[in-house]
Amino acid sequence: MNEPKILVVEDENIVALDIKNRLKKLGYSVPSIASTGEEAIRKAEITSADLVLMDIMLKGDVDGIEAAERIRELYDIPVIYLTAYADEKILERAKLTQPYGYISKPFKEKDLRTNIEMALHKHKMEMKYTEEKNK
Repeated sequence: MNEPKILVVEDENIVALDIKNRLKKLGYSVPSIASTGEEAIRKAEITSADLVLMDIMLKGDVDGIEAAERIRELYDIPVIYLTAYADEKILERAKLTQPYGYISKPFKEKDLRTNIEMALHKHKMEMKYTEEKNK
């Protein structure tokens, strides 16, 4: 079986590399890292990612929530937020994008793996259901 491809969206380079290394250790492929929302949207298509790990607060005009919404609309790729920001207003905005998970930093690898596996499974089942429904 192929390693699931995960696009990491994080504007702090050291944090992004740490996440990438942890994901590789867990058996995932990380084809790319994006540091802005705009870059994340472009790379989501180019990499054919299976999942996006998205920081909410990003540099540039497009934050992680806006980028996640566009990625879901354009490419139907599941998004898990991985962020240090968990206030009520941000959480309410994030919920509107129908994320597959929300992990607070700092995180444990076990929590990361569990959320990724659940998101990938849920997305696979949703796609299968949609295909069956459209037959």
